[in-house]
Amino acid sequence: MSTKKEIINTKSAPAPIGPYNQAVKAGNTLYISGQIALSPESGALVQGTVGEEARQVLNNLGAILAAAEYSFADVVKATIFLRDMNDFGAVNAVYGEYFTELAPARETVAVAGLPKNVNVEISVIAWKA
Repeated sequence: MSTKKEIINTKSAPAPIGPYNQAVKAGNTLYISGQIALSPESGALVQGTVGEEARQVLNNLGAILAAAEYSFADVVKATIFLRDMNDFGAVNAVYGEYFTELAPARETVAVAGLPKNVNVEISVIAWKA
């Protein structure tokens, strides 16, 4: 097992909008930076309902997981940031489509603001033997 950290970046997910990487793999653990509803192709925000935003966020997370040879089944921890806790049900419904079995530990928190004024941001930690 390598003790060095490995930087993971893929063109299948949006490029970082600051001084960070899409993900860092340390040993068997993958730490994915918070993703928002940016289109990987254009870098533009996906406009629509909070559910549509959540779907783009989860698609971005899935692309990063795949680039590191992980899957949603390997996710052990997720953090959801919502601008409005009233959106919890809509985001949770979409989230449940991606985590169908062996759902990870998770918290959902309401925050005063998110990058680019989006409604939802999600970060995850994945692990596999």
